[in-house]
Amino acid sequence: MTQLRELLSNDSPDIQAISSHLDALDPETRLAEVRSLGKAHQRRLFDAASGFLPLDLDYFVPADQAPMTEVVHYGKNSLGIFTHFAKVFVRPDGDDASKGELWGYNRNSWFLETFVGPGYFVALPYTRDGEVVIDYRRVPPRKPEAWPKILTNSQRLSVVVYNGMEDVMRGVSKHVSIGRATKAGKELNNWFVLCREA
Repeated sequence: MTQLRELLSNDSPDIQAISSHLDALDPETRLAEVRSLGKAHQRRLFDAASGFLPLDLDYFVPADQAPMTEVVHYGKNSLGIFTHFAKVFVRPDGDDASKGELWGYNRNSWFLETFVGPGYFVALPYTRDGEVVIDYRRVPPRKPEAWPKILTNSQRLSVVVYNGMEDVMRGVSKHVSIGRATKAGKELNNWFVLCREA
């Protein structure tokens, strides 16, 4: 069992101890520990992170990052299959640079991206201070050249995976955030943890 799993082994985890532990790890070990978390660990982490480390858009894409230059956040979800993925974000360019949003998609295996879809989204500050929402009800108007074709989330099998979804994000540490899926304002029993590339 990893130390992170041990820290999340009860229903009242110490979020400050978790954050300090993650900050002390090298990037490879940090990602391995994050990807060791199961559904119960992720649920506890999301609850413990409430109000702990306020997030803004600069957390996902640093302010000094050039527009349309991707920042990768590697993830692990609680679904049980196809659990490893990445959410990839960019800061918009041109006239969209001042809109206060990020653009991105879910980087998965070729199979999932082809048959489900890339799961494009727009990230925005959430209605609760210090949280960010990943909104699949909107898709970016354009993308970096290397990214897959933009599809709405009502196309392909994305209609049952991403369509109408919003992910609420909370901060855990300098590199790690935790999210919970919602749909039509209802919280779903699906969580995921992200680890920003160093």
